[in-house]
Amino acid sequence: MKRDSGYSTMAEQQKQEKKLWDAMKITACALGTGLLIFTALVNSVSWYVQSIWDTSGHFWQTAWLKLYYRFEGKEWTIFLLGAALVPSLAFWCFNGILMVADVTGKPTFITRYRIQLGKNDPVDTKKLRQAIYTALCNQFFISLPMLVPMFYVMKWWGNTFSKELPTFHWFLVELSVFTLIEEILFYYTHRLVHLPLLYKHIHKKHHEWTAPIGVVSIYAHPVEHILSNTLPVMTGPMIMGSHIVSIAAWFSLALITTSISHCGYHLPFLPSPEFHDFHHLKFNQCYGVLGVLDYLHGTDTAFKQTKAYERHRVLLSLTPLSESIPEAPKRAE
Repeated sequence: MKRDSGYSTMAEQQKQEKKLWDAMKITACALGTGLLIFTALVNSVSWYVQSIWDTSGHFWQTAWLKLYYRFEGKEWTIFLLGAALVPSLAFWCFNGILMVADVTGKPTFITRYRIQLGKNDPVDTKKLRQAIYTALCNQFFISLPMLVPMFYVMKWWGNTFSKELPTFHWFLVELSVFTLIEEILFYYTHRLVHLPLLYKHIHKKHHEWTAPIGVVSIYAHPVEHILSNTLPVMTGPMIMGSHIVSIAAWFSLALITTSISHCGYHLPFLPSPEFHDFHHLKFNQCYGVLGVLDYLHGTDTAFKQTKAYERHRVLLSLTPLSESIPEAPKRAE
């Protein structure tokens, strides 16, 4: 009987090992197939976009050369236009539209997508004025002076003011590097300012808004604005020695995406702001930009148990996710 029991245990073990091996083979096959499909898709999309880029390349190259010769020899002026003026215009134009909705409650095709229902409806205008004032101060007295050392780093590289624009594929490479660097630096500096002492004296200002709006993305203590808002975005181009046009595009994209993350509206066809909105609501979850480091460090576990996590996707319809995936009704006390 003992021998039979031993054979049974061994057979069961072999059966489990076979199942595990079969599962591993299926997983490897699925991942391999998925990787091939993804690679083919990326190559197809990048080829298609590159063809559009090549078709319009003459236009962009000509436009850049006109600007270049217009300010020839005035590299600081060109740098200010690309690294300061263009991103600032993108930020304030985008947030100007959002602030109209925040203050007036109109147009409804924006306000119906509010994440935290009943909050900022309408926004407190006194708090809004303070947020605008702080954001402008941070831009003029923090971000602008920080462009001076960056300018000299870019001049040292020697590529920033080249007459030839970067190729589309190279810009995609740069964008990937910029995003990765921003994720790493922002996550860890953000965790840093959540330490009790630093939170009390520095980061608490940003968290005055438990239901954030777009302009609050740069409403922060000066130290935080340097560490978490500016350096993570500036570091990538300085490492890569990027062209001023790439810098202008990246800075504008970074400011618009952080505005979306703070805007308080889950708008159709735009990146989901649920992740960072949840951070403002709960404080101790969702510290990063992409969520990769939050996953690795386990700082998104509470978020994954909420309806906000179910809504954390790009909205591809016109029905607000607060309607299609509503919060569970509160239990009567």
